[in-house]
Amino acid sequence: MEFNMLIGIVGLPNAGKSTFFKACTLSDVLIASYPFATIKPNHGIAYVKIDCIEKEFNVKCNPQRGYCINGKRFVPVELIDVAGLVEGASEGKGLGNQFLDDLTSADALIHVVDMSGETDKDGRETKGYNPVKDIEILEKELDLWYFGILKKVWRTFSRTVQNTKEEISKAVARQFSGLKVKEDDIKRVLLTLKYNEEKPADWSEEQLLFFANKLRHISKPMIIAANKMDKKDAKKNLELLRKAYPDVRIIPCSADYELTLREAHNKEFISYLPGESNFEILKELTDKQKNALENIKDFLKEHNTGVQDVLNTLVFDVLEYLAVFPASANKLVDSKGNLLPDCFLLKKGSTALDFAFTIHSDLGENFIKAIDARTKKALGKEYKLKNRDALEIVIR
Repeated sequence: MEFNMLIGIVGLPNAGKSTFFKACTLSDVLIASYPFATIKPNHGIAYVKIDCIEKEFNVKCNPQRGYCINGKRFVPVELIDVAGLVEGASEGKGLGNQFLDDLTSADALIHVVDMSGETDKDGRETKGYNPVKDIEILEKELDLWYFGILKKVWRTFSRTVQNTKEEISKAVARQFSGLKVKEDDIKRVLLTLKYNEEKPADWSEEQLLFFANKLRHISKPMIIAANKMDKKDAKKNLELLRKAYPDVRIIPCSADYELTLREAHNKEFISYLPGESNFEILKELTDKQKNALENIKDFLKEHNTGVQDVLNTLVFDVLEYLAVFPASANKLVDSKGNLLPDCFLLKKGSTALDFAFTIHSDLGENFIKAIDARTKKALGKEYKLKNRDALEIVIR
């Protein structure tokens, strides 16, 4: 299965990254309370949650990718859980170089932060630790990663750009192509900073670092998964975090509770839908199981576990993706008779032609028009997609 989006899960050792990853994917990964339990990156499939369009058309969909329960459609995205980062990772400390190399293909990052205050920056047990430090460390190391790539080649590179009169946005995009940096990303940064684009060789080291910072934020946007909110000091630490970073998206969550609920659902002990704030017990449980679920039920009285919120917020609010359904205007089925079998995620601003190419290159190359399955209206190739559109592609 191919995906047009890869989300990286990052964080300091013992923050709960692997638990978060397993809660999203139910992949079989090592979860341990010691630093560097994750060494090689773990890949898995998670799901964003949307309202399916099946009820509007009075049908029951049959997804071939993802699944649908009670009108809630779960659309797959790819996750990568990388080794924990330590201070100095950009200089190769810890598993730093490997950590950073594993992130090159990521489109966005989820920074899992331990809100309990019970682990320090190196993942060791402690008390009263301020998790604000974790964000400071990770932000600095990611900036130095981008800066290091630029600085290594900048002297020769900038002079070549000046001599050839090539647009700096094109040249930097080529240099950073492995990091999924686009030319438009660089143009946005340059517009903000107002540096002398004709003489990049004159940029100071401080300017270059600031440029790397801005470029990293745009090309690899990140949100904070404020994890372990079930712990005693988590609420107090959450307030500290929000005060220190008022402009950053911070989603409180408990990956441990989400994992427990999903595993219990899979074993048919309970009925639970990811992202909901309740569940139903289906079987007789032991006292230990009852107590564990009662603790979770008390937690859910205030909010859900937050894990699904993290995924949805990143994909739909931060990355601004849209969910679009291929749907025949008459039958809503594919060639094999499956009802509403697919749902694709495309960037805001994508067109009907982009959608056609996303489904299959043949559809894009032979595109005549799209038809809105709801209104039966014909749409041209420049039609801008809307969230939860249902379109049929007509080809020659």
